[in-house]
Amino acid sequence: MTNETAQHSGAWVAFTYASFLGSAAMVGLGILFMPIDIWIKGYLAMGTIMLVQSCITATKTIRDVHEGRRMVNRIEDAKTERLLMSVKD
Repeated sequence: MTNETAQHSGAWVAFTYASFLGSAAMVGLGILFMPIDIWIKGYLAMGTIMLVQSCITATKTIRDVHEGRRMVNRIEDAKTERLLMSVKD
């Protein structure tokens, strides 16, 4: 059994943070300078914030499910290996 985990480079992590902040700033400025009433701007800003929050929650949930399956597979592999070792003896 190997304990390999994929590690991201510092440059990739910085790029993802920068791209998220850049896109959030562009949407925010777009909403701010849009020639519409303030209550419509508030509605669009609220919807954008909720969309970002939902994307983060969905991403975390998908990753948690994946990590959970990996752990279950490791446990089942260990049980199988233990059973095979007991049969060999």
